[in-house]
Amino acid sequence: MMPAECGGATGDSGLELSVVMPCLNEADTLETCVEKAMRAMREAGIAGEVIVADNGSTDGSQAIATRLGARVVPVTARGYGNALMGGIAAARGRYVLMGDADDSYDFLEVPKFVEKLRQGYQLVQGCRLETGGGRVLPGAMPFLHRWWGNPMFSFLARLMFWAPIHDVYCGMRGFTKEFYQRLDQRCTGMEFAVEMIIKSSIHAAEQIAEVPITLHPDGRKAHAPHLKTFRDGWRTLRFLLLYSPRWLFLYPGAILMISGLVLSALLLTGPKTIRGVTFEVHTLLYAALAVIIGFQAATFSVFTKMFAIGERLLPEDPRLNRLFTVVTLEKGLIAGAVLLLAGLGGSLYALQGWASAEFGPLDRATTLRLVIPSAVAMVLGIQVILASFFTSVLGLRRR
Repeated sequence: MMPAECGGATGDSGLELSVVMPCLNEADTLETCVEKAMRAMREAGIAGEVIVADNGSTDGSQAIATRLGARVVPVTARGYGNALMGGIAAARGRYVLMGDADDSYDFLEVPKFVEKLRQGYQLVQGCRLETGGGRVLPGAMPFLHRWWGNPMFSFLARLMFWAPIHDVYCGMRGFTKEFYQRLDQRCTGMEFAVEMIIKSSIHAAEQIAEVPITLHPDGRKAHAPHLKTFRDGWRTLRFLLLYSPRWLFLYPGAILMISGLVLSALLLTGPKTIRGVTFEVHTLLYAALAVIIGFQAATFSVFTKMFAIGERLLPEDPRLNRLFTVVTLEKGLIAGAVLLLAGLGGSLYALQGWASAEFGPLDRATTLRLVIPSAVAMVLGIQVILASFFTSVLGLRRR
């Protein structure tokens, strides 16, 4: 039996590194992964341990890990994220390196992660793709994952969260345990890895390093990979959007609002013909609808951001705090009341015109140019009032 701890001393009584492998029926490849991790630490003089976070294996994976000297941590709650959380919680090392136990990651590359961590980086992300200097061996990654899914989601992570990485899905990464605890991870499934990248980028993007690694073909024969292309792809996209109120609500809402306001301003004075196409009051109605929906989306971005901060899903945003020192509940109520009264005034003026026609037929095109903006002003006024109260409720400090 090999010792559970290997390598040289760290200069204190603790271990320097804990290698955590989530495991669910990995008997085909677990032995190779554990042996490589221990060999890498021993040859590099890293004082470390190997932890197998077992998620309910029924193929004897636990016995294999124990025989090799790894520490088995049973995790009853199912899910990739749950398994990693359980293994990381049990880790005794100052640094933690996580990696799948399917032999697709070469644990002999462990020292390059530790080297970066020793330099002061909080998160060291592996990169399998050529754009980040990595290498994918033939048959190691499905075509759709390699050339579309992974590059696309990595691009979105860089665009939406300024993540300094090129391979958001790479499951081999190292980090300090203290930094991981500050991230307060919540996702229990496959989104765990993406959540770590997003939160790390938000909290400390300058403390993230990326190292190129080689991806090998999955060595398992007893069962297919746990990853499901379209299901997990959708879950990733959904997670990216839910974690970014700006991209989910604010930007689309702002585009709708601005477009609707511009179009409404053009059509209020009369129909407009552009290249033979005439835009009339019917278009004005849809422009007004765009303004209302856009405003709703924009306010939802504020609600979502405040809720995420309150639940510690996102850090405090100084810009939001400054905004609410200027935009108070009272000012919001006044603005809403002004819009509401303006809408009521326009509606009463339209009603007076109808009365002067003895409540008979009206020129719809002319009348609706007054009625539509009046109705929009009333709706927005009520929404501003309600949104002001709701943001005040969300802003209450919980004890």
